[in-house]
Amino acid sequence: MKYQIYGPETKNVPWQDKPENLVGAPVWRYSANPVIGRNPVEGVARIFNSAVMPYGDGFIGVFRGEQTNGIPAIYLGRSDDGINWNIDKDKIRFTDAEGKLFMPEYAYDPRLVKVEDDYYIIWCQDFYGASIGIAKTRDYKSFVRIENPFIPFNRNAVLFPRKINGKYMLLSRPSDSGHTPFGDIFLSESPDMTYWGKHRHVMSPNGNWWESLKIGSGATPIETSEGWLLFYHGVTGTCNGFVYSIGGAILDIDNPSIVKYRCETFLMTPQEWYEERGFVPNVCFPCATVQNSENGKIAIYYGAADSYVGLAFGYVDEIIDYIKDHSVVNDNDTEIGMR
Repeated sequence: MKYQIYGPETKNVPWQDKPENLVGAPVWRYSANPVIGRNPVEGVARIFNSAVMPYGDGFIGVFRGEQTNGIPAIYLGRSDDGINWNIDKDKIRFTDAEGKLFMPEYAYDPRLVKVEDDYYIIWCQDFYGASIGIAKTRDYKSFVRIENPFIPFNRNAVLFPRKINGKYMLLSRPSDSGHTPFGDIFLSESPDMTYWGKHRHVMSPNGNWWESLKIGSGATPIETSEGWLLFYHGVTGTCNGFVYSIGGAILDIDNPSIVKYRCETFLMTPQEWYEERGFVPNVCFPCATVQNSENGKIAIYYGAADSYVGLAFGYVDEIIDYIKDHSVVNDNDTEIGMR
């Protein structure tokens, strides 16, 4: 491989070979998408915008489930192959540090990452306004909520899979109180997952039509020899509403507020029926990846039209080369992000 992936080895990455007629970005969809359809569990109308990671001999996931009362909650699921899922009927039972039940009023768009010995679930919730919730587990049996990192309003929090310079690092997207028509990605650090500071700007919408309104962190950044590979979402406005596409960037390995490369074109945009038609049409929303460091295979899990979970694939060499070959960065991207 031209570029090395660092991190735990995952040999059984879900995979389907690249189609011969692929054009554009080197990312292709699973031909049997969506991997999770409507009404997947009793009491849940739709699952989407969900995160997956290897666990044991298979995979585990945290899923955004829209309950039949309309309130989103987080559910746990397991899979042998990362494609066929068994999802718990009951939503995850969160507690406080003393073991008392401590459930969010709503919870959506979870991400999942392991840092050292702990698995962290990060989601958007009500904290007197939309903000970020975090819980940790070591066994996927008990889930203990820890302090919310920020006051409202904030969304799209993604934790890096290891400490950088001895600190936890978190990407997020500050916003306003509604379905904000703006948004930049910021980086924050913490010595202990409780106190967060040294906030740095990472990226703004850069004028490309597919990401002209707002951007937000997607999957957990992948550590590579070229830097942190980040799949993120970019949003544009049309006469028929927002359109969410998937973009790619490479962040500096030691100071990820610095963008080394940023793809001018999208890697994926809604074009299949399950992306264009649904509860919220025209959405491709990346939330997780699973990768193999030996052969460079990457599987991307993404939400489709706020109704389904889709799966896409690519090779790290081809994706990084495509990002670099189509990279356009500006001063806001390449500066340290502090003013």
